[in-house]
Order: sequence, then structure tokens, then C-alpha cells
Amino acid sequence: MRNVVRALMAWMLMATMAAQAAPANDYVLGVGDVIKISVYQNVDLTLETRISESGVISYPLLGNIKLGGLSVSAAEKKIADGLREGNFLKQPQVSILVAIVKGNQVSVLGAVNRPGRYPLETTNTRLSEALANGGGIMVGSGSDSVIVTGTRNGQPFRKEVDFPMVFAPANPAEDIILQNGDTVYVDRVPMIYVYGEVQRPGTVRLERDMTVTQALAAASGLTLRGTDKGIKVHRRQPDGSIKIVQPGMNDTLQKDDVVYVKESLF
Repeated sequence: MRNVVRALMAWMLMATMAAQAAPANDYVLGVGDVIKISVYQNVDLTLETRISESGVISYPLLGNIKLGGLSVSAAEKKIADGLREGNFLKQPQVSILVAIVKGNQVSVLGAVNRPGRYPLETTNTRLSEALANGGGIMVGSGSDSVIVTGTRNGQPFRKEVDFPMVFAPANPAEDIILQNGDTVYVDRVPMIYVYGEVQRPGTVRLERDMTVTQALAAASGLTLRGTDKGIKVHRRQPDGSIKIVQPGMNDTLQKDDVVYVKESLF
């Protein structure tokens, strides 16, 4: 009786440790993942192995089993079914612990605090979670625009997300679910250039919906010789050419615009 109780306690402890250390059971196993398989009261069936490039492992009694692409719970069931249907065990209780996550990862790059590759620990990891893993967007340097690239249904995928809108009640879909192999890229904050008759000519951070008036204010206003009449904006076109426009003071500016304030004639 003591042995049964001791074995039961050991199993419960192992299950608790697995629940704390492993990702949730909906984690999808991928190539390179290192897993530890345990079968209750069958120490000889314990195996720690790496999922091969073909998604296959070699398991005692069952031979080669394809686990890549299965969730943890589905992989546990597949092994248990194989042991039962092969008449090796009557009621096998299989537990899989993901020791090292290598198969499902995303890259978080650009203006974030900790760029690198991070595991997708569940199948519903969202953009905000991946950025949190990367330490968040760099304050003052990172853009609000986040680009996600990868593949969906075998086709190239690219989506530009206005990240502050992720937290808007009307746009929960902006916090998209990531998939294995996705790349999350945060660009540098967009800038404009103000020169001519302003107090502080140079680069200015382009804020959301920034107008010409606001850009001049960010450059500390006009000099005594400056005039707000005839302001010119040099704007790069998609084909690389430069177009010169004469905006109104309340017109919004675009990334890389060059604002020129001329000298008053009077």
C-alpha cells in the first residue's frame, strides 16, 4: 500500500512540475523541440529526445512516430493509443514535457529593447505578447507602426499594424495571432526635416497627424525674418522623385517631408 501511495505522490509531483515548466497543452510541437516523454509506472518508457527535421521521433516499442505538427495533448494521446492498440499497456497514462522550445519561434527585430528569436509557447500567441517578450518598443526611437511578415496558407503574408490601435476597444483584431516563422519588425520613428527661417532647424519627430503649424512649433517657431507664407514641402514620391508642394498651415505632413521656411521680403 505504501508503495502505491508513494508512486501516486511521485506521479502527482511530476505532473505538477510539468504543468509549471511546460507550455500549455495547445502548444504545437515543432522541429528541434526537445521533449521528455513519461509513462506512469513504466520508467523504462521514459525518453528525452529531439523532434527530427521530418517531425519524427523514435520511441520504444512503437518505433518512428510523427509528432511534429501535433499539440502536446494530441501527441500524448497518439503515444498512449499506440501503446494500448499494440497490447503493450492496458491503460497507458502518457505525459509530455517540452524541455526546450526550438520548433515554433518568431523573430522580433528593429527598434525594440531585446531583439531576438522567441518561442511561441501557445498556438494563440498575439503580437502584443511577442513585443512584450522583446522588451517592448524603444521609447523615443520606435515607430507606432509594426510590420508582421511570414506565410499564411502557403502564401507570403505582410501586415502593417498601427500598434496603439491594438488597445482600442473597436480594433481587437489588430492584435493578430502569430505563427511559426513570423517576423515582427518595428521601424525607427518617422522623422521630418525643418529648415530655413526657424529657430531650431533640423530633424523633428513626426507625430501622429502632425500639421505644418505643429512642425513649426516643434522647431521653436519662426525667426524674426521668417514668414509663414509660401512655405514649401519637398515630398518624396513612390517612384523616388521629389515633388514640391505648398501646403496649408493645417495640412498634415508625411514621413521624410522636408519643410522649408523662406525669408520675408518685408
